[in-house]
Amino acid sequence: MREKVEDEKKLIESFRLGDSWTLEYLFDLHYKSLCYFASRLIGDSSEAEDIVSDCFVKLWKSERQIKSIESIKAFLYISCRNACFDYLRKLKVRTVLQQEYLNQLEVSDDTVLVKIVKSEVFDLFDKEISLLPDKCQKVFRLFFFEQKNTQEVMRILDMNEKAVRYQKAKALDLLKSALIRKGIRDGLYVLALFCLIQES
Repeated sequence: MREKVEDEKKLIESFRLGDSWTLEYLFDLHYKSLCYFASRLIGDSSEAEDIVSDCFVKLWKSERQIKSIESIKAFLYISCRNACFDYLRKLKVRTVLQQEYLNQLEVSDDTVLVKIVKSEVFDLFDKEISLLPDKCQKVFRLFFFEQKNTQEVMRILDMNEKAVRYQKAKALDLLKSALIRKGIRDGLYVLALFCLIQES
């Protein structure tokens, strides 16, 4: 625990001194979850990537104000939330979903908090999913990221139904075991949560 605190202090000190490696480290650490967060707010993954990149530029320019790892994360999410709000507000033509997101952002921060939690869960799973065997990973991503049904997965991967169901079950089992090894004992609960938030 003490080593972790000291490492965080070194990171913050280096960041405030303008050492570029710290920005690269923070970018690798938070980029994917922030992109997921932004894309869920504005409904446009390409624009979300641009917004997130701009947030890191803002973070770098404000390095003297940063005092802790948590304040860095808070800065990034708040900046991202505000940028998403500005983006939606300036759109001349919005989809129904984008208008709904804008309405939610205008009246309550609850939606933002929920999406932050979802993006953090997504980040946890994305790292573990990337370690799955190739076939398991492809099947899992098609089911739970792209919302494909069994027949569509069979067609895309040129696999029979039995093989698809086997790879899906194997992926779930491997992820459950990985989460338990990380200290998350109720792995099935977290898997259920992940599958649920992908559908919402």
